[in-house]
Amino acid sequence: MSVKTVTLSEDAYLVLASRKREGESFSEVVRRLARSEQSLREFVGGWQDASTAKLDRFGAWLEDTDRTSRSEMSRLARRR
Repeated sequence: MSVKTVTLSEDAYLVLASRKREGESFSEVVRRLARSEQSLREFVGGWQDASTAKLDRFGAWLEDTDRTSRSEMSRLARRR
């Protein structure tokens, strides 16, 4: 299998590292996240006729997830 070198900014590396599971390579993380992104787009597309309350709950969940990710990135940065 051929290998490519990719340059990441420090913050991009921290995001990728925060998503890495135990025993998972960075290549596996990238593949998993790329599949997840497509699945999320398909999932959200199915909400076109969803009620406002459902969309509000989903939006709140996304905001909470974003806060958690930022917190995890900060924790990882302090470990360096």
